[in-house]
Amino acid sequence: MPISSLPSAHGIGTMGRDAYAFVDFLAKAGQTWWQILPVGPTSYGDSPYQSPSAYAGNPYFVDLDMLCEDGLLDAKDLEGVDWGSDPTHVDFGKIYENRFQFLQKATDNGWERDSTEVEAFVEENQNWLPDYALFMALKRHFNMKGWAEWEDEEIRLHHPEAVEKYRKELAEDVKLFTYIQFLFFKQWNALRDYAHQKGIGIIGDMPIYVAMDSADVWSDPKSFQLDEKNVPVEVAGVPPDYFTADGQLWGNPLYNWDAMKADGYGWWIRRIEGASHLYDVLRIDHFRGLESYWAVPYGEKTAKIGRWVKGPGMDLMGVLLNWFPNIQFIAEDLGYLTPEVHELLRDSGLPGMKVLQFAFDSREPSDYLPHTYPRNCVCYAGTHDNTTIMAWRDEAKPEDYDMAVKYLGLNEEEGLNWGMIRGGMTSVADLFVAQMQDYLGLGVESRMNTPGIADGNWQWRMEPDAIDENLAERIAEMTRFAGRMCESYQA
Repeated sequence: MPISSLPSAHGIGTMGRDAYAFVDFLAKAGQTWWQILPVGPTSYGDSPYQSPSAYAGNPYFVDLDMLCEDGLLDAKDLEGVDWGSDPTHVDFGKIYENRFQFLQKATDNGWERDSTEVEAFVEENQNWLPDYALFMALKRHFNMKGWAEWEDEEIRLHHPEAVEKYRKELAEDVKLFTYIQFLFFKQWNALRDYAHQKGIGIIGDMPIYVAMDSADVWSDPKSFQLDEKNVPVEVAGVPPDYFTADGQLWGNPLYNWDAMKADGYGWWIRRIEGASHLYDVLRIDHFRGLESYWAVPYGEKTAKIGRWVKGPGMDLMGVLLNWFPNIQFIAEDLGYLTPEVHELLRDSGLPGMKVLQFAFDSREPSDYLPHTYPRNCVCYAGTHDNTTIMAWRDEAKPEDYDMAVKYLGLNEEEGLNWGMIRGGMTSVADLFVAQMQDYLGLGVESRMNTPGIADGNWQWRMEPDAIDENLAERIAEMTRFAGRMCESYQA
């Protein structure tokens, strides 16, 4: 359940009252894990997987009502603001137009009051926060253009003298983006602590790549495959696959693995350390890209043309597993898998993913069928890249749907969505995860993302009255039936 999909009075889910209510619901439903999408700021396309920072929190998730309670805003200021007309979808355009005026007011009212706490927060996050706050200030200064298009070459290339010059000139905006992060982490830490008190852990998703237009690439170009003018040589993507005939051209810059290895993979250690402040378990998105990755020449319009290049594999994973013995990881091992990828998964010891919607291919046996699972895996009914179970029923080939009916004993009395959930929950997988849309029995209108399609994604929101005691009890009953009841996420 993404944070953005929670109900709220201000157009998008936040870390406010409805987030706490959702934690309460999870506890009543006997659940011990809440998996969310990346919580970083979003930019063009609104994708949480294309963020201007690998460390920062999304300003949209800062709850405005909580800012009123904290004396940073006046509740009257929020009256009559147009956050969008559809409570089941996020209107990102309206959010972008209206949100920052209130965050600016909160900064004006709180900067001096909270100066001691803010100074400590900045000191604790020196490795990313100053660069991020300046980067966002610079984007405003250059009319929100990507940093590769900034007219001043000195700051585009991150020359130290230019950095100091703009840090002084843009001090007010630097202050704004610093304080927003202070607010985000203050609210996030409180919500996460509350979840822990209720026995709920947070599973986060870490995109394998960072966005080209990000503070991460702008401030540290040597860690990426860029030319002397900081232009990518090749970019990331995946070849044609189950989801799309043209492949997926992500466009992210590729890592300079030689440079990263030379300093002991410090870039990755810092990134995992940052993620540990947000999540209790970390899912590594596109795990197969660590074994070998699809490199597409810069300027190509699709991902059809590219080449497989060897990645760092266990050389990197060994460092991370040794450095972070107390962090649990999940490997998102979907896509084109080779014997080498399977070997990396085995050597790392990480649990991989099994997606039920992929199991019922009537043409050939599938290792996504529950009877083939090892214990050390995570079973998903579907992920954010899948349609919902109810929509899958309508979109699947008739013979594939018939196979699911026979294999899982699906019937109208129980409900297709509940039968699929039962099939995953009663598997031997150590963990089972289902989308909230599937527990609610929603259709294609609630699909979170369609890979390869740029528009219309990441918008679904849950209606305020969608969850109740009856639903919580039904989920809890199935959880007990499957033998998955635990007192806490640590169990």
